[in-house]
Amino acid sequence: MVQILPKPTNAITGKPSPLGTFVAILVLCILGFYTLHYPYPVSHVPSSSSSTAIDVFLSSASNSTISSYLRSLTQHPHLAGTKLAGDTTRLVINHFRSLNLPTHTTTYTTLLSYPLHSSLSLHFPNGSVHNLPLTEPVHSGDQTGQPVVPPYHAYSPPGSAYARAVFVNYGREKDYRALRAQGVHVSGCVVVARKGGGLGRGAIVEKAEENGAVAVLVYGDGDTWRDGFERGHVMKGVGDPLSPGWASVDGGEALGLDDSEVSKRFPRIPSLPLSAEVAEIVLSSLAGSPVPLEWRGTLASKVRHVGPGPTMLNFSYQGEKKVGTIQNVFAVIKGWEEPDRYVLLGNHRDAWTFGAVDPSSGTAALLDIARRLSLLLGSGWTPRRSILLCSWDAEEFGMIGSTEWVEQNLINLGPKAVAYLNVDCAVQGPGLFVGSTPQLDDLIVEVTKKVKDPDSEGESVYDNWAVIGEDYNIQRLGAVDSDFAPFAQHAGIPSIDVYYGRDFPVYHTAYDSYNWMAEYGDPSFQRHVAVTGIWGLLALHLADDSILPFNYISYANQLLSYKKKLSNLLDQQVSLHPLTMSIEEFAFAAKEVDDESKKLRLQETAGHIVDMKRRELNDRLMLAEKGFLDADGLDGRQWFKHLVSELVLVNYLT
Repeated sequence: MVQILPKPTNAITGKPSPLGTFVAILVLCILGFYTLHYPYPVSHVPSSSSSTAIDVFLSSASNSTISSYLRSLTQHPHLAGTKLAGDTTRLVINHFRSLNLPTHTTTYTTLLSYPLHSSLSLHFPNGSVHNLPLTEPVHSGDQTGQPVVPPYHAYSPPGSAYARAVFVNYGREKDYRALRAQGVHVSGCVVVARKGGGLGRGAIVEKAEENGAVAVLVYGDGDTWRDGFERGHVMKGVGDPLSPGWASVDGGEALGLDDSEVSKRFPRIPSLPLSAEVAEIVLSSLAGSPVPLEWRGTLASKVRHVGPGPTMLNFSYQGEKKVGTIQNVFAVIKGWEEPDRYVLLGNHRDAWTFGAVDPSSGTAALLDIARRLSLLLGSGWTPRRSILLCSWDAEEFGMIGSTEWVEQNLINLGPKAVAYLNVDCAVQGPGLFVGSTPQLDDLIVEVTKKVKDPDSEGESVYDNWAVIGEDYNIQRLGAVDSDFAPFAQHAGIPSIDVYYGRDFPVYHTAYDSYNWMAEYGDPSFQRHVAVTGIWGLLALHLADDSILPFNYISYANQLLSYKKKLSNLLDQQVSLHPLTMSIEEFAFAAKEVDDESKKLRLQETAGHIVDMKRRELNDRLMLAEKGFLDADGLDGRQWFKHLVSELVLVNYLT
């Protein structure tokens, strides 16, 4: 029997005592806090433990299922903003709904870019003319006969030129210096550059423009699939250019194409991709100065001279920028204890052509994760925190779909997003590669020990991966080349990017088909299984572990490494003492938090106080990444707010 005690009173006045009032208010506040943050009873425990959920998830792997998903996704091209892209969107929506996962979409109106006409011809001194092909020949391996978009650079301005050609190697500033040293100048010329050397295609065009070129041709200098053309965009920055920094929702503000904030995002000279075969025809016709000695060692093409000319190029490109509709798709699995904390798994859906590698290998993995999580839900499992499966649109045009969504939901994501886990090209070839913010390093190592290596019988992914290089080949997310960029570099959310294979020869070409994947990329589809296993286990740990598996000691060690490289680069000309002290303070705090995490993990008995301590610690672990954000953004790149990105760039430079 519960006895109801009288309220404490003041002996003189008979009114409730201030102490009693204070205690009552305090208790109500604690109960209110607990009720808001723990909407389910404490006694609610998932019927399957985390270890059981992991076992079920791994045992339900199916390479044939992933293969069937990939075949369906690559039946036709699906360039963002086109009708066929809408068919792929419906495929993803229907899959999620067939698994009884709550599914919704978000739509944005954004600026996209498409080709209208292009041509290129060689004009020789003897008067002869050679018209050059600007598309891949038709191959029977492409399943449907649906036309792919002609090779082009999205957001390239239209233009034409009749000028001499010059070979500029990778198109870096030091390549232009090497040419000038030989008396070669590119002003008024069409430059031909090969992909690589640390520059993206947009930076290649920008450097050519700075050096006075009138047009740019970019090719991949590979030994295989030499008749493929690599499509891509040449826009600066990420997200919809008409809504820089805010979401392009219906009825929202949008800038005009003539606005200076918009026009500065685009190059002022036209460009086109070339195949290695076509590029070799152009380059073999050049005379003039010989190729600099330092360029020759890595050249696959038979190039002897850099020009200019004497061959003239007649170049023409016509395209259009047009406003189109894109659509992101989400499936939601609501958490039972912390539904307001989100673990996000993302992959983009749009492709330049058939997109078997980029991005449909990742989309197939996402669909399989949905299937396997649905099986777990059917067994009675529910995640502690919510899981969001995200299918982005228009990534190929500059991470538009993910960026617009992050900008729209920035206020909610800030205090609620646990981590973002990205898979773009799940499988490109052999070898696992992972990029991550450093507090997730230990989790990555733990997960890779649980997943079977797809290329070695009886070994884990970790067994082969760990011997590749220092730090288990975990890279950092300093580049802006996939959908983790808005999460990590704009919103300050801990992030991971996972993929198999360094690169692949059919990148952004019409040969990126199911047949290429089945014959070359992953014939047994076991690499797909491995990526899906790693991706899913990362999510299960982040969604289910009572204390988030973050280790900021790794972060402190990484910062110290960056500081040392920065010091060597500056050659002690600038004192880094303030930076050193900050890193040491961070390392001390990281050690304290690590000790606190270990103590709380040992407290198995559930109770209100322990639960609230865990919640408070998890919030600190989750929000610490945002401490590296500068609200004003980086100098000259205000949208990018993560200060450690600068140190990452120093690491790459050295």
